[in-house]
Amino acid sequence: MKKFIIALDAMGGDLGPHVSIKAAKNILTKYPDLYLIVVGDNKKLLNLVKCYHLEQHPRLTLMNADTFIKMQDDPIHVIRHAKDTSMQVVLDLVKNGKADACVSAGNTGALMLLAKKTLKMVDGLTRPALVSAMPNSQSGSVYLLDLGANLQCDSAILFNFAIMGSALCGAVEQISSPRVALLNIGKENKKGNDKLTHSAQLLTDANCINYIGFIEADELFSNKADVVVTDGFSGNIALKSYEGMERVFHGELHKAFNQNFYSKILGKLIKPILKKQFKHLQPDRYNGASLIGLRGIVIKSHGSSNEVAFSYAIEQAIKEIQWQIPMYISKTLESALF
Repeated sequence: MKKFIIALDAMGGDLGPHVSIKAAKNILTKYPDLYLIVVGDNKKLLNLVKCYHLEQHPRLTLMNADTFIKMQDDPIHVIRHAKDTSMQVVLDLVKNGKADACVSAGNTGALMLLAKKTLKMVDGLTRPALVSAMPNSQSGSVYLLDLGANLQCDSAILFNFAIMGSALCGAVEQISSPRVALLNIGKENKKGNDKLTHSAQLLTDANCINYIGFIEADELFSNKADVVVTDGFSGNIALKSYEGMERVFHGELHKAFNQNFYSKILGKLIKPILKKQFKHLQPDRYNGASLIGLRGIVIKSHGSSNEVAFSYAIEQAIKEIQWQIPMYISKTLESALF
């Protein structure tokens, strides 16, 4: 079996490096061919690996990084002063072939700029896109992009996003011809702005894309499309809306099951059933957005991720290594443009 080497930026998340170490412990048990390089403040990391009894683990390596990029740091400023940061170190490991992929829960803007500068783009592409699988009504997934890396996109960029999203979905989900839709305010051809109209025409004319037309936001999770393409502004709002609604749903259930003695008894009976039924809707399971279009695999985890969510981000990296997503996208793009 081929071994996988993944570099983890342990310093970028909101909850500190213990999240990365706990996730590392969980994921190393699950994948015997996985090797991890955890990058961060060595003093803090050493204390944590001792705490979780990982100091002698043969597939875990620690690498020191003197500084790290904070969430509030300006990405433009960061790109000039990122040399010794944990984020830059994990990207360099991928660039130099010492890691097959990297995972970071750090500053999204900084990660996109540094990844583009360090790893470069696949030929024919100008911008990476942030894409993630989200749940649909059939216990499957819909791939939504862009999720916030590119707030303003013209029709050519949306066309490239469609190619990248289709390639990723097709490989990971083993779908021969993923259904691709454009997010719009209506399904009619005359709805939307000139950018969407032109994007739709480009996708209609492309033989390599199974374009099915426009889709509205209330159908994102309806299993009508496998890939939904939009700009980063709208995509990020859609993602955050879903996450917020999921929290409201759980909050209301918690209140309903704790109103009185009888509701608590009912809750104990029903909760296991609900947990099993709605397991596929849990946001943690979809943590790990791919920064695709690069000549290397970069996974962005939520800044507020716990160890469970961060583990899913690492698993997303494993899937993309297995399918060699950058190469797959390059071949798909080549067939579309030439």
